[in-house]
Amino acid sequence: MAISKQVPFRLFGLLLLWVVPLTSAWPDILVTDDAGSRLVFEQPAQRIVSLAPHITELLFAAGAGEAVVGVSEYSDYPAAAAGLPRISGGNGLDLEAIVGLQPDLVIAWQSGNPPHQVKRLQQLGLQVFVSEPRRLEDVVTSLERFGRLAGSPAEAHEQVQAFRQRHSALARRYAQRATVSVFYSIWQGPLMTVNGEHLISDIIRLCGGRNVFATLPGLAPQISLEAVLVADPQVIIAGGGEEELSSLFEMWERWPELTAVQNSNLFTIPRDVMVRHSPRVLDGAEHLCRLLDEARNKSEIRQ
Repeated sequence: MAISKQVPFRLFGLLLLWVVPLTSAWPDILVTDDAGSRLVFEQPAQRIVSLAPHITELLFAAGAGEAVVGVSEYSDYPAAAAGLPRISGGNGLDLEAIVGLQPDLVIAWQSGNPPHQVKRLQQLGLQVFVSEPRRLEDVVTSLERFGRLAGSPAEAHEQVQAFRQRHSALARRYAQRATVSVFYSIWQGPLMTVNGEHLISDIIRLCGGRNVFATLPGLAPQISLEAVLVADPQVIIAGGGEEELSSLFEMWERWPELTAVQNSNLFTIPRDVMVRHSPRVLDGAEHLCRLLDEARNKSEIRQ
């Protein structure tokens, strides 16, 4: 009888030895990227390569800066990113340099990196998360997922809360403003703008503006001068600084019939804070909202 009583306990012990390794080996980080692919990690990523400036900013904001071992060209914010190895340039991605960094996670930009090179990284066995934020809310989801991937969810959550509060405050402030029609120029030779799917268009909506080219196909469509004249926007904005402002005036003041020219509503905004899908984009949003209010005030004076 004594033997028969011990057998179940021995079997139970053997079952524990069999079950525990399976449980401990089960992946505890599951993340779906913006391309719909699911990434599986058994532990937080320790070596991360960023393939776009906005990704670099998001990683640092999400508390993953210490894990970043390589960044794309123009990843100049925050300052800590400036000294990291560059793994891209005018000719695309440096695949050899990326592989040499031995990353356990590569974060690519779907609409900004050469698709064939991103695919090659996947073929080489690297874990590639594809990032493609299009809305302000996507900054939140990106922060959350990057925090999970890097094992810094608390830091990411703090940034998410701050972003949401600031975003909500802007939405409340400008919800009742009169609509202003806007042409946003991302390039002047040839003329290029953004459609309604682009982050910049989402910012314009937040500020009570209307993108006059929202319905065009393609994120960054090329347009004609005639199309701008027909749309007759109340405001024309270009990404850039003082140098771009001079050329902006020079280009559009040849067309005094444009409403934007008549009211002197030609403006520029620093590019980085409008095109990088990171917490800093709200700096750009605040700037644009102020410019649209300035345009509203000018229109009221002329009425």
